[in-house]
Amino acid sequence: MTERATVDMWFDPLCPWAWMTSRWLLEVEKVRPLDVRFNVMSLSVLNEGRDELPQQYRDMMDKGWGPVRVCIAAAETAGPEVLRDLYTALGTRIHLQKYEIDDEKLFREALTEVGLDPALAAAAHTDRYDEALRVSHNAGMKPVGTDVGTPVIHAPGPNPGETVAFFGPVVTPAPKGEAAGKLWDGVLLVAATPGFYELKRSRDLGPIFD
Repeated sequence: MTERATVDMWFDPLCPWAWMTSRWLLEVEKVRPLDVRFNVMSLSVLNEGRDELPQQYRDMMDKGWGPVRVCIAAAETAGPEVLRDLYTALGTRIHLQKYEIDDEKLFREALTEVGLDPALAAAAHTDRYDEALRVSHNAGMKPVGTDVGTPVIHAPGPNPGETVAFFGPVVTPAPKGEAAGKLWDGVLLVAATPGFYELKRSRDLGPIFD
């Protein structure tokens, strides 16, 4: 990319790997001509009806509705651009400060930090925003399929008007500076290759939040 472009990322605030990818993309913005736009997907929506999942994971999916509902309520109230800062406020508390993902304090503090009414925390406990949540979720997931989770990225393709959508990258710790830019160059290269689907190895490290 030689002209500045918009790259969309779909996140669920509870996913630590999406958090790592988002921090990497914010580094890429500094060294490559792109602007990251944040969008909401939901692991709870993705895993609806999957009774074969372990009970512990299903319990987490039940709690996972709250953060994404609050994000959608905030975006409808203040515009989607608020998601960048709200995601940072939520993710910092969830992944670094270890707040519980269904903690009312989590929502109210994060909303206040980005200048929104903390009363929007009530959205966590209602299905009022679920239709809009599903629209956002489906917009991100349809191009990549439902056998992946988050992070999902949509980026400009090699041809004008073309979009490349992919899951990942899953990386820890998040590269910084030019290392972040080089990873972006490589990811975009392979993702834009026709017929390229997967490059994977077993994880031997958990998320490193630095």
